[in-house]
Amino acid sequence: MNVSCRRLISYSLVTVLAFSLFSCKAKKKKAEAQKKQQAQAIVIPPSPKPKSGAIKSFTEVITAKAKKDQGLFDVYSLDDKYYYDIPDSLLGREMLSVTRYAKVPTKEGTYGGEAVNTQVWVWEKMGKKILLKVPSYVNVADKDSDMYESVKNSNLSPILASFDIKSYGKDSTSWVIDVTDFFGKDVAALGLPQSEKTSYKVQRLDESRSYIDTVKSFPINIEVRTSKTYFASAPPGDASLGSVTIEFNTSMLLLPKEPMKPRLYDARVGFFSQGQTDYGLDAQKATTTRYVRRWRLEPKDPEAYKRGELVEPKKQIIFYIDPATPKKWRPYLIQGVKDWNIAFEAAGFKNAITCLEAPADDPNWSAEDARYSVIRYFASRIPNAYGPHVADPRSGEIVESHIGWYHNVMNLLRNWFLVQTAAVNPDARATKFKDEVMGELIRFVSSHEVGHTLGLAHNFGSSYAYPVDSLRSASFTHKMGGTAPSIMDYARFNYIAQPEDKGVLLFPGIGPYDKWAIKWAYTWFDEKESVNDIALKLNEWTKEKVKDPIYFYGKQTRTFIDPRSQSEDLGDDAVKASTYGIANLKRILPNIEKWTYEEAQPYDNLSEVYQEVITQFSRYMGHVRASVGGIYETPKTYDQPGKTFEYVEREKQKRSLQFINEQAFKTPLWLIDNQQAGKIGYAEISDALKTAQANVLSGLLEAGRLARILDNTTNNANRAYRIDEYFNDLRTGVWTELSAGGNMDTYRRSLQRVYINRLEQLLKMVPAAASTRVDVYTSDVRPLAREELKLLQTKIKAAVPRYSDQVVKAHLNDALARIDLILNPR
Repeated sequence: MNVSCRRLISYSLVTVLAFSLFSCKAKKKKAEAQKKQQAQAIVIPPSPKPKSGAIKSFTEVITAKAKKDQGLFDVYSLDDKYYYDIPDSLLGREMLSVTRYAKVPTKEGTYGGEAVNTQVWVWEKMGKKILLKVPSYVNVADKDSDMYESVKNSNLSPILASFDIKSYGKDSTSWVIDVTDFFGKDVAALGLPQSEKTSYKVQRLDESRSYIDTVKSFPINIEVRTSKTYFASAPPGDASLGSVTIEFNTSMLLLPKEPMKPRLYDARVGFFSQGQTDYGLDAQKATTTRYVRRWRLEPKDPEAYKRGELVEPKKQIIFYIDPATPKKWRPYLIQGVKDWNIAFEAAGFKNAITCLEAPADDPNWSAEDARYSVIRYFASRIPNAYGPHVADPRSGEIVESHIGWYHNVMNLLRNWFLVQTAAVNPDARATKFKDEVMGELIRFVSSHEVGHTLGLAHNFGSSYAYPVDSLRSASFTHKMGGTAPSIMDYARFNYIAQPEDKGVLLFPGIGPYDKWAIKWAYTWFDEKESVNDIALKLNEWTKEKVKDPIYFYGKQTRTFIDPRSQSEDLGDDAVKASTYGIANLKRILPNIEKWTYEEAQPYDNLSEVYQEVITQFSRYMGHVRASVGGIYETPKTYDQPGKTFEYVEREKQKRSLQFINEQAFKTPLWLIDNQQAGKIGYAEISDALKTAQANVLSGLLEAGRLARILDNTTNNANRAYRIDEYFNDLRTGVWTELSAGGNMDTYRRSLQRVYINRLEQLLKMVPAAASTRVDVYTSDVRPLAREELKLLQTKIKAAVPRYSDQVVKAHLNDALARIDLILNPR
């Protein structure tokens, strides 16, 4: 009964008593009136049954039996159902959803902890429903811009899910929805990706074997753990089951109400970035704005920071070690994270980043929780590690990261360290290194992967900064902190150092470029300064720095067009560096059996390391080959002098091809150690060498490279390494015997057949050539390939009579027949 009813009843009773003093009739009349009035005031009619879809009261839906978990949204569990109580204040707020594998079946390449899907979610109310929308940030415009409404009309957020409002919240400022089906059923954003469904041949979700395990709410996030079983005709593991079961964890993390002030991307400094087409700019075209990915670092004491003092950040970057990580490797992984503090000092911060053991006594801590950045350790044969991050799409702010660390990366490190340094380094002369040695290698890779989580991209141009002979100097390598200016290069280990070079460092550390890049991205500026003002300041810094090759950034590419920006190279002269490297391989190869010896074990390690020696030899050839048809690419802005693109010097190209002719195409018989090859199979080694030679030659006859040589010939005339001169030098190296005489061994004959095959591919425009994005049909590459075949045909015909060896004669006659068939197809 409410207050107004009680007051009405009291007032009516007083009225009845007063009127009784006058007359019985009046009294009776008033009593009847009062009785009627009382009935109207205090009798509450029974509530009608709610119509289908009507909003019920809170207590009708969330009964006393429900369990409550208080947090970002209050979560209620009741009778295997889960309810979100969504406050009005959080409607319209952006939230980051990250779905990860929690546990997976046995399958190489898929591991618990890996991200499956990332989205931004926004919860909105419409009538009696709550809609879950996925906004896009591809096209943007400021709210004050004339283009805002146009962008809004062309940027509709798709609706991921719709929920009936089951009840008002307890205090009528929130809305209760049932999320059981959303998380428990087959919603594409929260379950197995389509690629995996295709791989496993999934038909559908088996709801009887799928369920929500836990839903936990925290102050800024909600964590949902689910187990889903799919009917599948090709599941991993036991195929007789006809199904696959996977556990997922979906984190929903509240993003800041005010996005971090973004930092504009600069192609001269290597950071991951995200792009938006900003229609709000005062420009006469659709303009893409790119923001770098970085953590939000703000000084605890801004005034001390402005005075140039090192200041701790308001919020430290913290990584945790996966409890599944072997204990003996944890200190090295942790140190690899902390090594970055020296770089953050260049940006004015101390103790900016750390790494901790996962708390063993906190039941709410989870490696899948999006609040925590974790180094996840995978029991895997994959020899790799990776360092991704998840960023706010509005600003580029990194909010969390999960480094993936595969157990077998240690095997990769062993092989690299052995074949690249064992000639000068006794610690690398074994199949199992001492824990301290392997630990330092793990630390090195940890630092590299952490760099990615800080936003840094690979800098493939870094290692080119140091003179080759300086890498043989102990004083130089110690002064510079390693073998390259950046740990973000794929500069592996010091294969240049020779046995007499004592005390030289053998791998990179956090170098000068890394410190500069962190300074560029993480230096804090006063909030009053605009994004564009900051960009102008950074531009002045950058223009000054890039004058020094130590601070050069070379982007990662699949095809190495700029010889400065390569994978796994060292030094500023690939020919000289590779000469030193080959000298070391010649020292290492005869000792492999001794260094890999294991009592009562087969020769698996001998075979593996032997193959690694040939692979390393191939890398050296690739490093040198990049100069042939190469173009230097140096990103610049209007206010910088000089060209962005320049052809590699003629003499450098010519010298590089001469090196390859001598070292790779003239059969490197030193790579055939008969004693060791006899224990692992002659054919295995022979085939590996032939493949290495074929790959080097195929790259030299790749359509894109030939097109660049042609362009250089056209644009630079006699200053260029002309295409006709190039073909003549290459043919001479591969077919030396046609003019000089001499025997053609099996490796030479195989190489010469590859030469003919590659010219045929160019002539016929097979997909291998088309993949270079060069239109072979309309370019001069095709007619030049035809002319080269004709010229080669003439030279072979002239050489055949000089040979009596039947195998060589057969080879040359076969070559003539193949050329004839190519030129005159039947």
